[in-house]
Amino acid sequence: MRKNIWVLVLRCLLLLGCYLVSTMELAVEEKADGAIPVTTMSPPEGNTTFLDGTTWCVALPGVSQVDLQNALDWACGLGMANCKAIQEGGACYEPDTLLSHASFAFNDYYQQNGNSDIACNFGGTAAVTKHNPSYGKCVFAAAGSVGSAAPPLYKLNPIYVWWQLACLLLPLYLGS
Repeated sequence: MRKNIWVLVLRCLLLLGCYLVSTMELAVEEKADGAIPVTTMSPPEGNTTFLDGTTWCVALPGVSQVDLQNALDWACGLGMANCKAIQEGGACYEPDTLLSHASFAFNDYYQQNGNSDIACNFGGTAAVTKHNPSYGKCVFAAAGSVGSAAPPLYKLNPIYVWWQLACLLLPLYLGS
């Protein structure tokens, strides 16, 4: 009898948890859909993409090489820019210069993070340009061509992960 009560309690908790997780997913998706800006006469503050066409972010010549290297290391590391193309053998490895590699990484980060002025600062080592820096086989991403590979933050929450696991495994356990 006690086992049946606990099984019933666990099933109720499972259903409640699964319901809450699915509700959380829908709420986040609805919020994301609601965050799409409505076209107005002026662009969102800080976003230069809409002012006069497509923009890119490039490293500034003449800045400190140490600062530029630190910014490149950050962009390819914690900034999570896709830096595969500037690795040896990649389409953008040549010319093998710090300025060229930093420009590619900065632009990738800039495109993934909303094309805002703040996403193209890198400690004062970069600036926004309207001139496409692509060359040969090296194509710099432009607005709309880069998507973030990172999952939504709510999916990284341990509680969310736990409930997803419970919703998958607990029915198997309770069914036996």
